[in-house]
Amino acid sequence: MQTNTNPTTENSNARLYESVQLGPYHLRNRIVMAPLTRSRATDGDVPSEMAILYYAQRASAGLIIAEATQISPQGKGYVFTPGIYNATQVAAWKKITDAVHAKNGRIFLQLWHVGRISHPSIQPNGELPVAPSAILPEGQAYTDAGFVPLVTPRALRLDEMPGIVNDYREAARHALAAGFDGVEIHAANGYLLDQFLRDKTNQRTDAYGGSVENRARLLVEVTAAVTEVWGGDRVGLRISPLSKFGDIWDSNPQALFTHAVEKLNAFNLAYLHVIEGDTGGEREVSGGFDLQILRNLFNGAYMANNGYDADLAEDRLDAKKADLIAFGRPFIANPDLVERMQTSAVLAEADPATMYGGDSHGYIDYPTLSGSLAT
Repeated sequence: MQTNTNPTTENSNARLYESVQLGPYHLRNRIVMAPLTRSRATDGDVPSEMAILYYAQRASAGLIIAEATQISPQGKGYVFTPGIYNATQVAAWKKITDAVHAKNGRIFLQLWHVGRISHPSIQPNGELPVAPSAILPEGQAYTDAGFVPLVTPRALRLDEMPGIVNDYREAARHALAAGFDGVEIHAANGYLLDQFLRDKTNQRTDAYGGSVENRARLLVEVTAAVTEVWGGDRVGLRISPLSKFGDIWDSNPQALFTHAVEKLNAFNLAYLHVIEGDTGGEREVSGGFDLQILRNLFNGAYMANNGYDADLAEDRLDAKKADLIAFGRPFIANPDLVERMQTSAVLAEADPATMYGGDSHGYIDYPTLSGSLAT
């Protein structure tokens, strides 16, 4: 990570606004827009025209990680979420990446397979969602009929595993064709790759279950496939070692994620995106897990996420406990979040009623500090 030590403006939180090198890219600051599901995609899992402006409005971030995007129809878990598995979707995403690049921004795409966090009404031909093991998760699925209880998934067969890996490979190729600057592999928040990692959700007895090495096997194979397309320096990976989101847990997360990071180092990834604590919840979780072991072990940039404001971000950067800071919900109501934080302006609050689904209201109509709409 190379930095410019001469920030353009004086600020008590100056380090956050330094330019920084990430892989082959020069980012204008260390602020990352985290992936945010907004459920605005159209029929066929195609990103909407509104998304062009939505992402362009937020291009002042050093890096945008676009919303979680299903790698296949089977990977879908929520209605109105976008895909990256066909030419129509690629063409729609290309308009978005072009708009971000026109603002001198950088944008990665998050590659997503939800695994068991889905519902037959969302799946192709009404099939059951898939998972490492047939274990019923607690929670609800967001469907055309609203929120409905999750169902018991079916366990993936051993002969299906190469197909899952290839779906990630093809999605990575489509992201490249769509003009993204890189991709992030979503291995967090209780979705498919996370389900394989954790012993609560993975009770297999074959090569993909049991030991930490076996449970990390799919993650390693997927990372190999994606970096085959992009190279390691344009690929990031997201984990949530302490999160229970998606009804998930592990009996020894320190050993599991230490092993996973050691394996990932072979791919020379651009960054490791870590949700610190419980997703959307407490940052401090009991159990003695030391995230800095992962930070020190990983040979790329460490991207920290979960409940950050400008002061906490600066504290962690100064202490060299992170290289990049990801902000999620603040970007929803503050398209000019970078400017607002740099000038210590009050942040606008997002309207919960417009968070998921709907039209342009609560999506592209949040004003900037000047009171005008961002373009």
